Amino acid sequence: MTLYLVSRDNPQGLKTEEILFALRADLLERMVSYRSDPRREMKAVLANNIRILGLLTEAMVLAEENTRIIDQG
Repeated sequence: MTLYLVSRDNPQGLKTEEILFALRADLLERMVSYRSDPRREMKAVLANNIRILGLLTEAMVLAEENTRIIDQG
């Protein structure tokens, strides 16, 4: 049984892309709070998060494609 994703057992769940979209938005919000932090560690965290945002976006595209495939079937 899934906890977050829509399924037969969880019809009120979310689509994968909806969860990824929310996660990406949350990450962007958090990044704003330390964008001006001059510490070396925070610059590394910011760089990592920028990469994570790209990966999340790629995952969202794939998840949307999955939804299109399922909806067609």
